[in-house]
Amino acid sequence: MSNNDIFKKLRVALALTNDDIIKIMELVNFKVGKSELGDIFRNNDHPNFKPCGDQILRNFLNGLVIYKRGPRPPKQEQEKTKA
Repeated sequence: MSNNDIFKKLRVALALTNDDIIKIMELVNFKVGKSELGDIFRNNDHPNFKPCGDQILRNFLNGLVIYKRGPRPPKQEQEKTKA
């Protein structure tokens, strides 16, 4: 299964629009355009198809964690909650 397939399945499973994905990517300071996303979500045989690199998928997944859980608390707060 390629990165493109994983990205497509996550988009459908979470009912995300391209605007949602751009906002998620911005949470980790990674800029991606609508046209680039469109190229990633195309079929493999389309002339404008673009393979999804590891960096794009990694940043999306990191941004998705922040989008769903919220930002990571500072270390001092983490230590207080453990005690």
